[in-house]
Amino acid sequence: MKLNEEVIRVGQSASDWEEAVKQCGQLLIENGNVEARYVNAMVNTVHTLGPYIVIAPGVALPHARPEDGVLQQGICVCVLQKPVSFSPDKEAIVFIGLAAQNKVMHLNLLKAVAEVVGDSEKLAQLKKARTVREVQQLFEKGSG
Repeated sequence: MKLNEEVIRVGQSASDWEEAVKQCGQLLIENGNVEARYVNAMVNTVHTLGPYIVIAPGVALPHARPEDGVLQQGICVCVLQKPVSFSPDKEAIVFIGLAAQNKVMHLNLLKAVAEVVGDSEKLAQLKKARTVREVQQLFEKGSG
């Protein structure tokens, strides 16, 4: 999966998970993937359902439903300087925002993410990424 540099941020600082999710959502807004209300829905989903979006150690996958304001499918990646905590046993340093227009697209995006996050070596590199290019290369390799 090819990611444009516009949807990647590295070295971000966030005071808490909510701020990190909002930064992630802002990238999706700026890239034309979602309406502003989608970002609020991403935050509310965690408040309602808990930190289920932490899908791997150190990785969160904030998203909401298509009807919450998805304009076109896409993902964004934010790598924080320091992890933020969702709960005592769940924290994340990498936030991968997801915008899908339907279930099929949702699964395709998840598959692309899983190819990176599911590989312990790539995951370690992603958490330590310091440049946009490093993040791009990890996702490009994943979609061989």
